[in-house]
Amino acid sequence: MNIEVYNFLKKEAEADKAKALASVKLLTGHPAGIGDHSTKDYWDNCNEALKLLASAEERLEVLDKYFNNKEQVNG
Repeated sequence: MNIEVYNFLKKEAEADKAKALASVKLLTGHPAGIGDHSTKDYWDNCNEALKLLASAEERLEVLDKYFNNKEQVNG
């Protein structure tokens, strides 16, 4: 895999992970940040954040498993 592609994919997954963790923190620790959303919106937002976190973690694991050395990632 090209190093630029690898770096892009890794950084995007890391950004998604950070976004998901920030969302969960906001949703669970700062109820005022939720605004006028319904309970359904709240649960949907929590579920969305969890799915994004799981996806990001999985992508990072796959990158590490299959493209973690110099032979697999070349410049």
